[in-house]
Amino acid sequence: MDVRVGLQLYSVRRALAGDPWGTLTQLAEAGFTRLEAANHRAREDPGVGFGVRAPELRHQLDQLGLSIVGCHLNPLHLDILPRALDYQAELGNTQVGCDIEFYPYGDRDFVLRRCEVFNQVGALARERGMRFYYHNHFQEFQRCGDDYVYDLILQHTDPALVFLELDTYWMYRGGQNPVDWMRRFPERVILLHQKDFPEHSPQPLDLFDGVVSRTEDIDMGVFDERKDTRCFTEIGTGMLPIQDIVDAAAALPHLDYLFLEQDHSTLPELESIRRSHDAFSASFTGIVWPRAGRA
Repeated sequence: MDVRVGLQLYSVRRALAGDPWGTLTQLAEAGFTRLEAANHRAREDPGVGFGVRAPELRHQLDQLGLSIVGCHLNPLHLDILPRALDYQAELGNTQVGCDIEFYPYGDRDFVLRRCEVFNQVGALARERGMRFYYHNHFQEFQRCGDDYVYDLILQHTDPALVFLELDTYWMYRGGQNPVDWMRRFPERVILLHQKDFPEHSPQPLDLFDGVVSRTEDIDMGVFDERKDTRCFTEIGTGMLPIQDIVDAAAALPHLDYLFLEQDHSTLPELESIRRSHDAFSASFTGIVWPRAGRA
């Protein structure tokens, strides 16, 4: 089965902030038809961060042949979820996910409390015919006792309520092989994020190799401070074994999309994602770009 490819809109966040409709038009022209949004203002804006009503956004997307097929919600708080989920349902999107989570080092009880929240979010989503998915970074691969935090999340969330969006880049940066995790939990993985790591980088691939301590508290400040923006490159131009990832993804029974994501670039955002689109298309087999139109 070919892996369907889309774009995470965080890749063009500045362009969207300045000109949302013009940016969406350029994404359509570049060949991206399936989009995952990232709403970092979910308390003030129940939608996708554009500050527009769902009918207006759906009309604009339909005109361009685009579909929102996933959305990160931040902050992930239960009190704001009903209206956020209602917005996504009106938009025609059936999948919502977490954005970024932090866990005090070694605090198992905190992890388990968050797992209960994830289960509740999943139940609210299912009531509306939607799916909730957990998106990882690297900090989930600190140990909490004998387990990774990520292990605890998988052990203490309901597989029928909490699915997985594997960010393969951040798994590598946590010292993990995402292909191994795909093979361990094939039934739960529904989405992937794909970035790339430059061949000549100022940091090691594994952030726990001298950049971040395996025993320190990782919060947003530490995350931003230790993440070197030069450790990203256009997807298909770096050193990650992306063909191996695509091949493993093709065997997943419930995979929906693989989203390209460019966190940082020395290029203008739209030029960066065009370059990723072209490099990804030229470099890897077993992928397909869905045609324009509603998913």
